[in-house]
Amino acid sequence: MRRKPPFASGRIGGDYEPLFLYWEAARGAGREDLVESSMLGEDDYRLVRELAGRVSSLGELLDILVERMYGRIDPEVAREAYRRYGVEASGEDARLLLARLLAAWLIEAAEYWGYIRLRS
Repeated sequence: MRRKPPFASGRIGGDYEPLFLYWEAARGAGREDLVESSMLGEDDYRLVRELAGRVSSLGELLDILVERMYGRIDPEVAREAYRRYGVEASGEDARLLLARLLAAWLIEAAEYWGYIRLRS
């Protein structure tokens, strides 16, 4: 069974294993701050609620949230997470992929809590 972070359905993010590997790599490097910064918070949910009424598509919402999440991911730890996942990627590519996973998780969790509703 695939691991999923709290309130994630996997509907958008799919496989969250790289995120778990990121958290493990960060902890292994003694960087609990990176784990904390890659968790969802009330400000994230507030932003999704605010954006939900302004954006015209799921893709647009995802792009905005990826930009927000990008700065919260360390590129070297992200690269290590993807290496453990079996994928060789540059730090920047891995950072972008993980930012996308965080954004997907946020959207899925926001749907779970009823902040937004996604159409099938």
